[in-house]
Amino acid sequence: MSIASGLSIANSGLAAIQAQLAVVSQNIANANTAGYSAEAATLTATSVQGLGTGVISGPATQLVNASMQAQVNAAVGNQSFQQTTAQSLSGIDQVMGTPGQGNDLSSLLGNLQAGFATLLTNPANTVQQSTVVSSAQTLARQMNAISSAIGNATQTAANGVAAGITSLNTSLTQIGTLNNQIISLSQQGKSTADLKNQRDALVQTIASLTGAKSILQPDGAISLYTPSGQQLPTAGAGTFQASGNPPIITLGSQIVTGTFTAGSIGAGLQLATTTLPGLQSNLDRFAQSLASGFAATGLTLFSDPSGNVPSTASGFASVIAVNPQVAATPSLVRDGTPASALNPTGATGFTGVISAILSSPATAPGGTLSTAASNVTANQAALSSNAQTASTAAASLSTALTNQASSTSGVSIDQQMGLLVTLQNAYAANAKVVTIAQQMWAAQEAMIS
Repeated sequence: MSIASGLSIANSGLAAIQAQLAVVSQNIANANTAGYSAEAATLTATSVQGLGTGVISGPATQLVNASMQAQVNAAVGNQSFQQTTAQSLSGIDQVMGTPGQGNDLSSLLGNLQAGFATLLTNPANTVQQSTVVSSAQTLARQMNAISSAIGNATQTAANGVAAGITSLNTSLTQIGTLNNQIISLSQQGKSTADLKNQRDALVQTIASLTGAKSILQPDGAISLYTPSGQQLPTAGAGTFQASGNPPIITLGSQIVTGTFTAGSIGAGLQLATTTLPGLQSNLDRFAQSLASGFAATGLTLFSDPSGNVPSTASGFASVIAVNPQVAATPSLVRDGTPASALNPTGATGFTGVISAILSSPATAPGGTLSTAASNVTANQAALSSNAQTASTAAASLSTALTNQASSTSGVSIDQQMGLLVTLQNAYAANAKVVTIAQQMWAAQEAMIS
């Protein structure tokens, strides 16, 4: 082998090592970057007539397991959906009250019924009359508070959908840009590994928002589809818009709300359009049944702020209150409304209304209102418990898959540091060859001269 050949081989080795060192540095710098796939330099040995002439560095490539990456993205989308749902319902839990703790609807209704039972033994007791009114006010205010919590959660869900759509549009635009850059670099034979890692991170963000999956195209670009089959625009094909509460999502003139069924956007839509309105409807029906049930006994104890019992339940729980007449005149809980019709003589020992309340199939302890109150709380508690269980399971699966993906495609610091040492030794060896070659050239020139 000539000195020139040896020098050429050593120089190509040094260039290859520098390329590999750059890739190793990139990997180490991104070791803790979520979703980052390790990169590797590609090396090709060269030869002439069977004799090695060096090595050529090619574009860096990703060490990615595409199947595992797809599983991680699907798990991330499900985790985001379940977590969003669980967090929303958890906030209502805190207001709904806990059965057996005295702050739930069933317990508060029981306190009111117990107050009437005590008043029956001494209908003229003004302190006990006021206690009954106070218990009724506490029950009404609890329904107001629960209704407000559901309303706030619904608005939060709608706001979350709007924010998610904004983030989705931004990420889709960035993916469109990266697609174009990757296509261009691929055509030039240059590395696209860094750009693909950036794109993969965006895909995971979009998966968390929508549960979307990516499909690789022959030119190196990717297409994205929601689980329902809606293609997400990545090439300037329009942007999504979200408006209203419950939210409506459009793409151009097309309403596409129903195509978002996963991720945090899907969860927000389900909460705002189905789950939370369902809870509100149950609460409204209970409020209307409560007011109607007492009114049927001769005492309009609960009403809207104007003193009326609405014929429809919609929205009633948010405004239900103790009838202003009863609040102003607590003795009406004994005499009924109007008192002149049921207790025209004003007898202080009158028990007709109280007895009716305690014997009515609706208002009596253990009656239909008691069952309805328990059902409102139990239904919400079941939804929240199921959501929390699903969220915990989804988080565990997502973590397990992420860790597995990291072990196959992620950066191993130990491996990268070991490779770094190997490259440093190889660099030193090639540099020594260059030094010896230079010394040999100098000796040869000295002999000629």
